[in-house]
Amino acid sequence: MAENDETEVEEVAEAEGGEEEGGKRKLSGKKLVLLVVLPALLVLGGGGGAAAWFMGMFDGGGAQVAYIEDEKPILFYEMPELLVNLSSEDRRSQYLKLKIALEMTDAGARNAIEPLMPRILDIFQIYLRELRREDLDGSAGVYRLKEELVRRINLVISPRQIDRVLFREIVVQ
Repeated sequence: MAENDETEVEEVAEAEGGEEEGGKRKLSGKKLVLLVVLPALLVLGGGGGAAAWFMGMFDGGGAQVAYIEDEKPILFYEMPELLVNLSSEDRRSQYLKLKIALEMTDAGARNAIEPLMPRILDIFQIYLRELRREDLDGSAGVYRLKEELVRRINLVISPRQIDRVLFREIVVQ
C-alpha cells in the first residue's frame, strides 16, 4: 500500500505543474505568459502610449483650436540700449550692455510704458550698477536678472503688468 500512495502523490504533483529534480517546480506555458510576458507588454505598451500622448500623436480635437482662439495677441516693446558700469571691488571697470524687449499681452501696459520710460530707465540703471560680474555668471544669474527687471518694471507701471523681459543682447566686458 505504501507503493500505491507514492504513485498517487507523484500523479497529483504532475497534475499541479510538475516537479523538477531537486524540488524546483517548472512554470507551465500559461503561468509564464501571465507572470512574465503580460506584465512586460503592459509596461511597454503603457510607456509607448504615454510617449505618443506627450508627443502629440493623440489630438485634443477642438480643444487646441479653442485655446488658440482665446489667446490674446503678444505685444513687444523695444527698450533703449542700456550701458552701465558694474560694481567692482578692485576698481577695474567692467561694463554691462543690454538690449531688452518687453513682452506683454496687455495693450494697456504697452501704452503705460512710454510716458513712464524715464522712471523705468532710472530704476534699471540703479539696479544694474549694483550688480557684480559674479551676479551674472551662468544661466541662473541671467534668469535672476530677468526676473528682477520684470518685478521692477511691474512696480512702476502697476496696475498694468508685463509678462517677460527678453534679452536681445547681453554683453559683460
